[in-house]
Order: sequence, then structure tokens, then C-alpha cells
Amino acid sequence: MGWKFRVGILLVLASAILYIINFAIFHDQHHLFFYISIDIAFVPIEVLLVVLVIEAAINEKEKKVMLEKLNMVIGVFFSEVGTDLLTDIYKFDFESDKIRDKLLVNSTWSEKDFANAEEVVKNYNYDLDIKRTDPKSLEFLEDTREFLMSKRKFLLALLENPNLLEHETFTELLRAVFHLLEELEKREDVRNLPETDYDHLSIDTERAYTLIIYEWLQYMEHLMKNYPYLFSLAVRTNPFNPDAKVEVDY
Repeated sequence: MGWKFRVGILLVLASAILYIINFAIFHDQHHLFFYISIDIAFVPIEVLLVVLVIEAAINEKEKKVMLEKLNMVIGVFFSEVGTDLLTDIYKFDFESDKIRDKLLVNSTWSEKDFANAEEVVKNYNYDLDIKRTDPKSLEFLEDTREFLMSKRKFLLALLENPNLLEHETFTELLRAVFHLLEELEKREDVRNLPETDYDHLSIDTERAYTLIIYEWLQYMEHLMKNYPYLFSLAVRTNPFNPDAKVEVDY
């Protein structure tokens, strides 16, 4: 027998005792039953208020608290993995100048600016080059592999967080990043692979890249609205800004 059931029984008994005391004092059966019927008639309205209004308000508050916790987790992700990984993958995007100007987030941005940037990101034709066409590409790929392997435990811990199921896009992002990790980890030498395999890795990398940029924009907007001091650091470490530097010189 649960505690809620026991409390319910106790409250019903307390109500019955109070009605008995009322009858014992006033001996007015007519008015007693009249008020009992009025109270019973009001029960559906009380249920309506509790279930549809009060509970909805409580759920909304709990949802806001949950979203705030999720944003904290997302912040930790970008601090530990996201920003550095975005910087690494960005090196493979040799046509990044097509979207770079749209991703130079600053304190003057409005909701419309973020919406426009997200639209650009969605429609951008990603074509990453992690093949042998650039001598540094394979070096970048090896660095990305080593970096992700060093973050395996961290990524696993995030994937095991049940609260992340409330945030579908971020969960999809984590899956894409962890899949890229597994693909790179299982290749002993990423500097010596068939061209077809580099094509396959390009697809996996592009998937993670697309999702990270989109989530990064949403996170930047959240920081600008709620945490100006964190937003300032994020702007000064913007991976899309070639002139970005963490030191404050203005």
C-alpha cells in the first residue's frame, strides 16, 4: 500500500469525522446534506483546475527547468568536444567562404539573424575534402581521430543521459559524432585508405559537421539571450572567424 493511498484514506476519514462533528453540534441534517451535495458537485471543476490548469503550469515550469539543464549539458559538450571538433572539421571545408560571413555571430545579432543563418546552414551544399588532394588533409584527419578517441568516455556518458531524449536534434548530433568516432577508431591508418573509403568517411564527417553547426547556432542564441559572459567567450572562440582570438583587446 503506497503512501499516497494511505494519505487519501486519512483525508477521507478526516472529512467524515468533521461532518459527523458538524451534525453532532448543529443537528441540521438538511443543511449538512445540502453542503455535501454542493461540495460533490464542485469536484469536477476542482479536477479541471488541478489537472488542466495547475498541472499544466507545473509541467511548463518543469519543462523549462529540464531545458535549462539540457542547455547546460550542451554547453559542456561544446566546451569539451563541439567547438574543437567543429574547428577540426572546418579545415576540410575548402568552400567555407560561402557561409563564413553568415556565421560570424556577434552581440548585435537578432532572432532574425540567427534564423537566416540557420536557413543558410540547412541549404548549404556541404562538400568536405578529406582525400589526398590537400597534403594537410590526412594530417587533419589523424588529428580528428586522435581527438575523438580521447573523448570516447565523455561522449558515452552523454549518450547514457536519459534526459537528452527530450532534445532530439542534440541526440541525433551525439549519435553522428559517436558514429564518426567509431568509423575513425576502427581504421588503424587513416593516412592510407582507398579513395572509396575516403568518400565514405566524407559522408560521415559531413553528417556530423551539418548537425554541429546547426546546434552551435542554437546554442549561441541561447547564450546571447541568457548568459552574456559565456556568449562573449563563445564569440571570441568562433571557429568560423579567422581573426577570432580569446584575448580581449578592446
